[in-house]
Amino acid sequence: MFALIILQVPVGVAMGIVGVIGTGLIIGFGPALSLLGTEPSAAMASEGLAVVAMFLLMGNLANVGGLSSELYKLAQVYLGHLRGGLIFATIGACAGFGAVCGSSVATAATMVKIAMPEMVQRGYSRSLAAGSIASGGTLGMIIPPSVVMILYAILTENSIITLFLAAIIPGLLAVVFYFFAVAITVRLYPETAPVGPRSTWTERRQVTKQNWAVLLLAVAVSGGIYSGIFTVTEAASVGATIALGLALLRRRLTVGSFLSCLGDTAANTGLIFVIIIGASVFSYFATLSGLPMAAVAWIEGLGLPDLLVIFCLLGFYLVLGSIFDTIAAMVLTLPFVYPLVVGMGYDPVWWGVVNVVVIELGMITPPIGINVFVLHAMADDLPLGKIFRGVIPFIFADLARLILLVFIPGLSLWLPGALGWL
Repeated sequence: MFALIILQVPVGVAMGIVGVIGTGLIIGFGPALSLLGTEPSAAMASEGLAVVAMFLLMGNLANVGGLSSELYKLAQVYLGHLRGGLIFATIGACAGFGAVCGSSVATAATMVKIAMPEMVQRGYSRSLAAGSIASGGTLGMIIPPSVVMILYAILTENSIITLFLAAIIPGLLAVVFYFFAVAITVRLYPETAPVGPRSTWTERRQVTKQNWAVLLLAVAVSGGIYSGIFTVTEAASVGATIALGLALLRRRLTVGSFLSCLGDTAANTGLIFVIIIGASVFSYFATLSGLPMAAVAWIEGLGLPDLLVIFCLLGFYLVLGSIFDTIAAMVLTLPFVYPLVVGMGYDPVWWGVVNVVVIELGMITPPIGINVFVLHAMADDLPLGKIFRGVIPFIFADLARLILLVFIPGLSLWLPGALGWL
Protein backbone atom coordinates (compact mmCIF):
# COMPACT_ATOMS: atom_id res chain seq x y z
CA MET A 1 0.00 0.00 0.00
CA PHE A 2 2.74 2.46 0.93
CA ALA A 3 4.66 1.54 -2.24
CA LEU A 4 1.59 2.51 -4.31
CA ILE A 5 1.22 5.78 -2.40
CA ILE A 6 4.91 6.60 -2.99
CA LEU A 7 4.25 5.97 -6.72
CA GLN A 8 1.63 8.79 -6.55
CA VAL A 9 -1.41 6.50 -6.62
CA PRO A 10 -4.22 8.30 -4.69
CA VAL A 11 -4.53 7.01 -1.12
CA GLY A 12 -8.11 5.75 -1.49
CA VAL A 13 -7.30 3.92 -4.71
CA ALA A 14 -4.14 2.39 -3.20
CA MET A 15 -6.09 1.09 -0.21
CA GLY A 16 -8.79 -0.32 -2.49
CA ILE A 17 -6.29 -2.13 -4.77
CA VAL A 18 -4.46 -3.72 -1.83
CA GLY A 19 -7.76 -4.61 -0.15
CA VAL A 20 -9.14 -6.39 -3.24
CA ILE A 21 -5.91 -8.28 -4.00
CA GLY A 22 -5.43 -9.26 -0.35
CA THR A 23 -9.04 -10.42 0.01
CA GLY A 24 -8.73 -12.33 -3.29
CA LEU A 25 -5.66 -14.20 -2.05
CA ILE A 26 -7.50 -15.25 1.12
CA ILE A 27 -11.05 -16.13 -0.04
CA GLY A 28 -10.90 -15.92 -3.85
CA PHE A 29 -11.12 -13.12 -6.40
CA GLY A 30 -14.85 -13.59 -7.10
CA PRO A 31 -15.94 -12.45 -3.62
CA ALA A 32 -13.09 -9.91 -3.55
CA LEU A 33 -14.20 -8.19 -6.76
CA SER A 34 -17.77 -8.03 -5.44
CA LEU A 35 -16.44 -5.58 -2.81
CA LEU A 36 -16.01 -3.05 -5.64
CA GLY A 37 -19.78 -3.08 -5.99
CA THR A 38 -20.99 -3.43 -2.41
CA GLU A 39 -18.67 -0.93 -0.69
CA PRO A 40 -19.23 2.04 -3.08
CA SER A 41 -23.00 1.48 -3.05
CA ALA A 42 -23.01 1.28 0.78
CA ALA A 43 -21.03 4.53 1.03
CA MET A 44 -23.23 6.35 -1.50
CA ALA A 45 -26.39 5.17 0.28
CA SER A 46 -25.13 6.17 3.75
CA GLU A 47 -27.23 8.95 5.26
CA GLY A 48 -24.44 9.62 7.76
CA LEU A 49 -21.97 10.47 5.00
CA ALA A 50 -24.41 12.98 3.46
CA VAL A 51 -23.48 15.27 6.35
CA VAL A 52 -19.96 15.65 4.90
CA ALA A 53 -21.22 17.19 1.66
CA MET A 54 -23.68 19.46 3.49
CA PHE A 55 -21.09 20.87 5.91
CA LEU A 56 -18.62 21.45 3.07
CA LEU A 57 -21.31 23.25 1.08
CA MET A 58 -22.27 25.32 4.13
CA GLY A 59 -18.66 26.44 4.58
CA ASN A 60 -18.30 27.40 0.92
CA LEU A 61 -21.56 29.36 0.88
CA ALA A 62 -20.68 31.08 4.19
CA ASN A 63 -17.40 32.22 2.67
CA VAL A 64 -19.17 33.62 -0.41
CA GLY A 65 -21.64 35.37 1.90
CA GLY A 66 -18.80 37.30 3.54
CA LEU A 67 -19.04 35.69 6.98
CA SER A 68 -15.30 35.02 7.23
CA SER A 69 -14.33 38.68 6.67
CA GLU A 70 -16.97 39.83 9.18
CA LEU A 71 -15.62 37.47 11.81
CA TYR A 72 -12.13 38.85 11.27
CA LYS A 73 -13.36 42.45 11.65
CA LEU A 74 -15.16 41.49 14.87
CA ALA A 75 -12.01 40.01 16.38
CA GLN A 76 -9.95 42.94 15.08
CA VAL A 77 -12.00 45.72 16.75
CA TYR A 78 -11.83 43.98 20.14
CA LEU A 79 -8.21 42.73 20.06
CA GLY A 80 -6.40 44.86 17.45
CA HIS A 81 -5.08 47.41 19.98
CA LEU A 82 -3.00 44.80 21.85
CA ARG A 83 0.59 43.99 20.89
CA GLY A 84 0.10 41.20 18.40
CA GLY A 85 -3.61 42.03 18.38
CA LEU A 86 -4.12 41.17 14.72
CA ILE A 87 -2.62 37.73 15.35
CA PHE A 88 -5.06 37.24 18.24
CA ALA A 89 -7.81 38.41 15.87
CA THR A 90 -6.67 35.96 13.19
CA ILE A 91 -6.72 33.01 15.61
CA GLY A 92 -10.14 34.06 16.95
CA ALA A 93 -11.52 34.41 13.42
CA CYS A 94 -10.06 31.01 12.45
CA ALA A 95 -11.81 29.44 15.44
CA GLY A 96 -15.11 31.11 14.51
CA PHE A 97 -14.89 30.25 10.83
CA GLY A 98 -13.70 26.73 11.67
CA ALA A 99 -16.90 26.26 13.67
CA VAL A 100 -18.89 27.26 10.58
CA CYS A 101 -16.72 25.59 7.95
CA GLY A 102 -15.43 22.35 9.51
CA SER A 103 -12.32 22.15 7.30
CA SER A 104 -8.77 23.12 8.29
CA VAL A 105 -7.44 23.64 4.78
CA ALA A 106 -10.47 25.74 3.80
CA THR A 107 -10.09 27.85 6.96
CA ALA A 108 -6.39 28.51 6.28
CA ALA A 109 -7.00 29.25 2.57
CA THR A 110 -9.79 31.69 3.44
CA MET A 111 -8.00 33.54 6.23
CA VAL A 112 -4.77 34.01 4.25
CA LYS A 113 -6.70 36.20 1.79
CA ILE A 114 -8.30 38.27 4.55
CA ALA A 115 -5.74 38.48 7.36
CA MET A 116 -2.34 38.36 5.65
CA PRO A 117 -2.63 41.70 3.74
CA GLU A 118 -3.88 43.44 6.90
CA MET A 119 -0.97 42.21 9.05
CA VAL A 120 1.72 42.91 6.42
CA GLN A 121 0.34 46.41 5.84
CA ARG A 122 0.61 47.20 9.56
CA GLY A 123 4.20 46.04 9.93
CA TYR A 124 3.78 42.54 11.37
CA SER A 125 6.47 39.93 10.81
CA ARG A 126 5.44 38.00 7.70
CA SER A 127 6.83 34.81 9.22
CA LEU A 128 4.75 35.06 12.41
CA ALA A 129 1.69 36.26 10.47
CA ALA A 130 1.85 33.26 8.12
CA GLY A 131 2.52 30.90 11.04
CA SER A 132 -0.57 32.16 12.87
CA ILE A 133 -2.79 31.57 9.81
CA ALA A 134 -1.40 28.08 9.15
CA SER A 135 -1.82 27.13 12.82
CA GLY A 136 -5.16 28.87 13.25
CA GLY A 137 -6.43 26.95 10.24
CA THR A 138 -6.02 23.68 12.15
CA LEU A 139 -8.75 24.84 14.54
CA GLY A 140 -11.26 24.00 11.80
CA MET A 141 -10.52 20.33 12.45
CA ILE A 142 -11.18 20.25 16.20
CA ILE A 143 -13.92 22.86 16.74
CA PRO A 144 -17.34 21.32 15.93
CA PRO A 145 -18.74 20.72 13.42
CA SER A 146 -15.62 18.98 12.12
CA VAL A 147 -15.54 16.83 8.98
CA VAL A 148 -12.70 14.70 10.41
CA MET A 149 -14.65 14.11 13.63
CA ILE A 150 -17.66 13.01 11.57
CA LEU A 151 -15.55 10.52 9.60
CA TYR A 152 -14.00 9.12 12.81
CA ALA A 153 -17.48 8.67 14.30
CA ILE A 154 -18.81 6.91 11.17
CA LEU A 155 -15.81 4.62 10.69
CA THR A 156 -15.67 3.60 14.38
CA GLU A 157 -19.47 3.57 14.89
CA ASN A 158 -19.42 6.19 17.64
CA SER A 159 -21.94 9.00 18.13
CA ILE A 160 -21.17 12.16 16.13
CA ILE A 161 -22.86 14.37 18.74
CA THR A 162 -20.82 12.78 21.57
CA LEU A 163 -17.60 13.47 19.67
CA PHE A 164 -18.67 17.07 18.96
CA LEU A 165 -19.36 17.62 22.66
CA ALA A 166 -16.04 16.00 23.61
CA ALA A 167 -14.18 18.36 21.26
CA ILE A 168 -15.60 21.63 22.64
CA ILE A 169 -13.28 22.03 25.65
CA PRO A 170 -10.14 20.86 23.76
CA GLY A 171 -11.09 23.31 20.97
CA LEU A 172 -11.37 26.21 23.43
CA LEU A 173 -8.08 25.12 25.03
CA ALA A 174 -6.45 25.31 21.59
CA VAL A 175 -7.44 28.97 21.25
CA VAL A 176 -6.23 29.78 24.81
CA PHE A 177 -2.89 28.01 24.31
CA TYR A 178 -2.37 29.76 20.97
CA PHE A 179 -3.07 33.11 22.66
CA PHE A 180 -0.43 32.31 25.29
CA ALA A 181 2.06 31.32 22.57
CA VAL A 182 1.49 34.63 20.75
CA ALA A 183 1.67 36.69 23.97
CA ILE A 184 5.03 35.12 24.91
CA THR A 185 6.44 35.44 21.37
CA VAL A 186 5.56 39.14 20.92
CA ARG A 187 6.89 39.90 24.41
CA LEU A 188 10.25 38.27 23.57
CA TYR A 189 10.33 39.77 20.05
CA PRO A 190 8.30 43.03 20.17
CA GLU A 191 9.49 44.05 16.68
CA THR A 192 7.44 41.21 15.15
CA ALA A 193 4.09 42.70 16.16
CA PRO A 194 3.43 46.45 16.59
CA VAL A 195 0.65 47.89 18.76
CA GLY A 196 -2.41 49.02 16.76
CA PRO A 197 -4.96 51.78 17.44
CA ARG A 198 -7.80 51.09 19.90
CA SER A 199 -11.29 50.92 18.37
CA THR A 200 -14.05 53.00 19.95
CA TRP A 201 -17.05 51.35 21.57
CA THR A 202 -19.23 52.81 18.83
CA GLU A 203 -17.14 50.99 16.21
CA ARG A 204 -17.28 47.80 18.25
CA ARG A 205 -21.06 47.95 18.55
CA GLN A 206 -21.43 48.53 14.81
CA VAL A 207 -19.18 45.60 13.88
CA THR A 208 -20.87 43.36 16.47
CA LYS A 209 -24.27 44.13 14.93
CA GLN A 210 -22.90 43.30 11.48
CA ASN A 211 -22.08 39.77 12.72
CA TRP A 212 -25.73 38.80 13.27
CA ALA A 213 -25.50 36.41 10.31
CA VAL A 214 -22.60 34.46 11.86
CA LEU A 215 -24.50 34.22 15.14
CA LEU A 216 -27.65 33.03 13.35
CA LEU A 217 -25.77 30.29 11.50
CA ALA A 218 -23.88 29.12 14.63
CA VAL A 219 -27.01 29.05 16.80
CA ALA A 220 -29.08 27.28 14.15
CA VAL A 221 -26.49 24.53 13.56
CA SER A 222 -24.89 24.02 16.99
CA GLY A 223 -28.00 24.91 18.97
CA GLY A 224 -30.12 22.62 16.82
CA ILE A 225 -27.72 19.69 17.28
CA TYR A 226 -27.12 19.98 21.03
CA SER A 227 -30.76 20.75 21.90
CA GLY A 228 -31.93 17.68 20.01
CA ILE A 229 -34.11 19.65 17.58
CA PHE A 230 -32.08 18.40 14.60
CA THR A 231 -30.04 15.33 13.88
CA VAL A 232 -26.51 16.12 12.70
CA THR A 233 -27.53 15.48 9.08
CA GLU A 234 -30.57 17.73 9.39
CA ALA A 235 -28.50 20.46 11.06
CA ALA A 236 -25.97 20.35 8.21
CA SER A 237 -28.79 20.71 5.67
CA VAL A 238 -30.38 23.58 7.62
CA GLY A 239 -26.96 25.26 7.90
CA ALA A 240 -26.33 24.98 4.15
CA THR A 241 -29.80 26.39 3.44
CA ILE A 242 -29.28 29.34 5.83
CA ALA A 243 -25.84 30.05 4.34
CA LEU A 244 -27.42 30.03 0.86
CA GLY A 245 -30.17 32.38 2.02
CA LEU A 246 -27.66 34.78 3.60
CA ALA A 247 -25.54 34.88 0.44
CA LEU A 248 -28.66 35.62 -1.63
CA LEU A 249 -29.94 38.22 0.86
CA ARG A 250 -26.63 40.09 0.68
CA ARG A 251 -26.58 39.84 -3.12
CA ARG A 252 -23.13 38.25 -3.06
CA LEU A 253 -24.13 35.03 -4.77
CA THR A 254 -23.76 35.07 -8.54
CA VAL A 255 -24.38 32.17 -10.90
CA GLY A 256 -20.61 31.77 -11.26
CA SER A 257 -19.89 31.77 -7.50
CA PHE A 258 -22.78 29.35 -6.86
CA LEU A 259 -21.50 26.90 -9.48
CA SER A 260 -18.00 27.30 -8.03
CA CYS A 261 -19.36 26.41 -4.55
CA LEU A 262 -21.11 23.34 -5.93
CA GLY A 263 -18.02 22.29 -7.90
CA ASP A 264 -15.67 22.70 -4.94
CA THR A 265 -18.07 20.82 -2.64
CA ALA A 266 -18.50 17.99 -5.17
CA ALA A 267 -14.73 17.68 -5.73
CA ASN A 268 -13.91 17.52 -2.01
CA THR A 269 -16.82 15.20 -1.25
CA GLY A 270 -15.76 12.89 -4.09
CA LEU A 271 -12.21 12.82 -2.76
CA ILE A 272 -13.42 11.94 0.75
CA PHE A 273 -15.76 9.24 -0.59
CA VAL A 274 -12.94 7.60 -2.58
CA ILE A 275 -10.83 7.47 0.59
CA ILE A 276 -13.73 6.04 2.63
CA ILE A 277 -14.56 3.39 0.01
CA GLY A 278 -10.87 2.40 -0.26
CA ALA A 279 -10.60 2.29 3.54
CA SER A 280 -13.70 0.07 3.79
CA VAL A 281 -12.25 -2.43 1.30
CA PHE A 282 -8.86 -2.34 3.04
CA SER A 283 -10.47 -2.74 6.49
CA TYR A 284 -12.38 -5.80 5.23
CA PHE A 285 -9.10 -7.37 4.07
CA ALA A 286 -7.29 -6.39 7.29
CA THR A 287 -10.00 -7.91 9.48
CA LEU A 288 -10.13 -11.07 7.33
CA SER A 289 -6.36 -11.48 7.59
CA GLY A 290 -6.38 -11.22 11.38
CA LEU A 291 -3.60 -8.63 11.24
CA PRO A 292 -5.20 -6.06 13.62
CA MET A 293 -5.74 -8.73 16.29
CA ALA A 294 -2.23 -10.09 15.74
CA ALA A 295 -0.75 -6.59 16.05
CA VAL A 296 -2.69 -5.98 19.28
CA ALA A 297 -1.58 -9.33 20.69
CA TRP A 298 2.05 -8.63 19.74
CA ILE A 299 2.09 -5.20 21.39
CA GLU A 300 0.37 -6.56 24.50
CA GLY A 301 2.99 -9.32 24.60
CA LEU A 302 5.77 -6.74 24.83
CA GLY A 303 4.58 -5.87 28.32
CA LEU A 304 4.93 -2.11 27.78
CA PRO A 305 2.95 0.24 30.03
CA ASP A 306 -0.26 1.37 28.33
CA LEU A 307 0.73 5.04 28.57
CA LEU A 308 4.04 4.33 26.81
CA VAL A 309 2.11 2.64 23.97
CA ILE A 310 -0.12 5.74 23.68
CA PHE A 311 2.91 8.05 23.45
CA CYS A 312 4.52 5.79 20.84
CA LEU A 313 1.30 6.07 18.81
CA LEU A 314 1.32 9.85 19.19
CA GLY A 315 4.92 9.99 17.88
CA PHE A 316 3.89 7.78 14.97
CA TYR A 317 0.95 10.10 14.16
CA LEU A 318 3.16 13.19 14.29
CA VAL A 319 5.31 11.69 11.54
CA LEU A 320 2.33 10.36 9.58
CA GLY A 321 0.38 13.62 9.89
CA SER A 322 3.29 15.61 8.49
CA ILE A 323 3.43 13.39 5.40
CA PHE A 324 -0.19 12.48 4.63
CA ASP A 325 -3.42 14.39 4.28
CA THR A 326 -5.36 14.51 7.58
CA ILE A 327 -8.20 12.22 6.55
CA ALA A 328 -5.82 9.78 4.88
CA ALA A 329 -3.58 9.61 7.97
CA MET A 330 -6.51 8.74 10.20
CA VAL A 331 -8.31 6.35 7.84
CA LEU A 332 -5.11 4.44 6.98
CA THR A 333 -4.44 3.58 10.61
CA LEU A 334 -7.87 3.09 12.17
CA PRO A 335 -8.12 -0.65 11.38
CA PHE A 336 -4.98 -1.29 13.46
CA VAL A 337 -4.82 1.49 16.04
CA TYR A 338 -8.48 1.66 17.12
CA PRO A 339 -8.69 -2.00 18.31
CA LEU A 340 -5.37 -1.58 20.14
CA VAL A 341 -6.44 1.57 22.03
CA VAL A 342 -9.91 0.26 22.89
CA GLY A 343 -8.41 -3.12 23.84
CA MET A 344 -6.19 -1.37 26.41
CA GLY A 345 -9.33 -0.01 28.03
CA TYR A 346 -9.19 3.59 26.79
CA ASP A 347 -12.38 5.42 25.90
CA PRO A 348 -12.95 5.53 22.09
CA VAL A 349 -14.38 9.07 22.30
CA TRP A 350 -11.31 10.31 24.21
CA TRP A 351 -9.05 8.67 21.63
CA GLY A 352 -11.04 10.28 18.82
CA VAL A 353 -10.28 13.74 20.23
CA VAL A 354 -6.61 12.93 20.90
CA ASN A 355 -6.27 11.35 17.45
CA VAL A 356 -7.64 14.47 15.74
CA VAL A 357 -5.47 16.81 17.86
CA VAL A 358 -2.23 14.97 17.05
CA ILE A 359 -3.02 14.75 13.32
CA GLU A 360 -3.97 18.44 13.44
CA LEU A 361 -0.48 19.13 14.83
CA GLY A 362 0.99 17.17 11.90
CA MET A 363 -0.63 19.67 9.50
CA ILE A 364 1.91 22.32 10.55
CA THR A 365 4.88 20.03 11.30
CA PRO A 366 7.88 19.81 8.94
CA PRO A 367 8.74 18.41 6.42
CA ILE A 368 5.36 18.70 4.71
CA GLY A 369 2.63 20.20 6.91
CA ILE A 370 -0.25 20.60 4.45
CA ASN A 371 -1.47 23.94 5.87
CA VAL A 372 2.02 25.40 5.42
CA PHE A 373 2.01 24.34 1.77
CA VAL A 374 -1.44 25.88 1.27
CA LEU A 375 -0.06 29.22 2.51
CA HIS A 376 3.08 28.87 0.40
CA ALA A 377 0.94 28.21 -2.70
CA MET A 378 -1.26 31.25 -2.04
CA ALA A 379 1.61 33.58 -1.10
CA ASP A 380 4.38 32.20 -3.30
CA ASP A 381 6.77 35.05 -2.48
CA LEU A 382 6.98 33.72 1.09
CA PRO A 383 9.62 30.95 1.48
CA LEU A 384 8.59 27.70 3.18
CA GLY A 385 11.36 28.12 5.75
CA LYS A 386 9.88 31.41 6.96
CA ILE A 387 6.41 29.90 7.38
CA PHE A 388 7.81 26.92 9.30
CA ARG A 389 9.69 29.32 11.61
CA GLY A 390 6.43 31.16 12.20
CA VAL A 391 4.59 28.01 13.31
CA ILE A 392 7.19 26.99 15.95
CA PRO A 393 5.45 28.78 18.90
CA PHE A 394 2.16 27.13 17.92
CA ILE A 395 3.75 23.67 17.68
CA PHE A 396 4.92 24.03 21.31
CA ALA A 397 1.41 25.17 22.30
CA ASP A 398 -0.14 22.14 20.59
CA LEU A 399 2.33 19.74 22.23
CA ALA A 400 1.49 21.17 25.66
CA ARG A 401 -2.26 20.80 24.97
CA LEU A 402 -1.81 17.26 23.66
CA ILE A 403 0.05 16.18 26.82
CA LEU A 404 -2.68 17.78 28.95
CA LEU A 405 -5.43 15.91 27.08
CA VAL A 406 -3.59 12.60 27.45
CA PHE A 407 -3.05 12.95 31.21
CA ILE A 408 -6.47 14.50 31.96
CA PRO A 409 -9.08 12.57 29.90
CA GLY A 410 -11.83 14.45 31.73
CA LEU A 411 -11.10 17.51 29.59
CA SER A 412 -12.64 15.58 26.70
CA LEU A 413 -15.11 13.34 28.51
CA TRP A 414 -16.63 15.61 31.17
CA LEU A 415 -19.01 17.58 28.94
CA PRO A 416 -20.60 14.65 27.04
CA GLY A 417 -20.84 12.77 30.35
CA ALA A 418 -22.49 15.71 32.12
CA LEU A 419 -25.06 16.07 29.30
CA GLY A 420 -25.86 12.37 29.26
CA TRP A 421 -24.26 11.51 25.88
CA LEU A 422 -21.58 9.18 27.28
